[in-house]
Amino acid sequence: MADLVFCEPTELYNILNQVTKLSRLIEPNYLCLFDVRSKREYDESHVITALRVKKKDNEYLIPASVDLECVKYCVVYDSNTSSMEMFIPNATTDEEEDEEGDKDSSNQRGQDLVQGAAVEFGRVLTQFTHHPVSILRGGYERFSGLYHFFRTQKIIWMPQELDEFRPYPIEIIPGKIFLGDFSQACNPKVQKDLRISAHVNVSMETGPFFVGDPDKLLHIKIEDSSESKILPFFRHLCHFIEIHLHLGSVILVFSTRGISRSCAAVVAFLMHKKQETLKRSWTHVKNCKNNMRPNWGLVTQLLEWEKTILGDFVTDISDPLY
Repeated sequence: MADLVFCEPTELYNILNQVTKLSRLIEPNYLCLFDVRSKREYDESHVITALRVKKKDNEYLIPASVDLECVKYCVVYDSNTSSMEMFIPNATTDEEEDEEGDKDSSNQRGQDLVQGAAVEFGRVLTQFTHHPVSILRGGYERFSGLYHFFRTQKIIWMPQELDEFRPYPIEIIPGKIFLGDFSQACNPKVQKDLRISAHVNVSMETGPFFVGDPDKLLHIKIEDSSESKILPFFRHLCHFIEIHLHLGSVILVFSTRGISRSCAAVVAFLMHKKQETLKRSWTHVKNCKNNMRPNWGLVTQLLEWEKTILGDFVTDISDPLY
């Protein structure tokens, strides 16, 4: 039986935006997203690609079209579940409440312990899959509040429509730092939806970003080559991002394809911000963006940056992880 775990909104956002050459949503065994709210709520709006869960004779039905054993990500949400357990009040008399007052404080007075709909259905799913089943923390209300652009009324998604889906930049620090590619940085809708107000461009390309306001754009002009030197820019990069975080800006770090130079830049900033090893920062970015792949020259410079920050080399970059 699989585990039941919580999934933060930023995790689901990043799952929805993973890419290879195209969006990973086109892969039949990549993501199965279940909505256990009422039909009325689902019809009003739901998260893209979500399937509505139905009941028969008070039992949840598992969609026959889904091979749960092979699905990598199985995520369930209801309206607002934020705990694996929930309490609802009982009708009790004053006399009963007085009697309850002497009981152990761990028992909720005048309340019953019940599961939220997402947790209830999630426990059913754990019997059919080998991967953990995730419960979206805060449910639809929290997710749609953060990422309103992923609301839809569309029920059936054709393969061609998923082929044409344009992913958003990956979220590295929720609501503060995003990691993307050049086309996303040039997309006005992406800028508006994510409220991007500052850019770090780690590529040779140029674009019309904040014309007349150079303080909101840092352009590090380097080729995607093992010979390119990014280490000399790390202090300026970290200073620029820190200033904009202090100002409350939302920052997009990007490069041509968003998998090498920009990833190295984000790893370097996290190492600086958290005073942590290359390995820990690398793992965080890798968990957010599955296809990150900085070239070897960038990796060796990140190791030098680790020595600058921590005073010594700590990470073993001969590990296949790098």
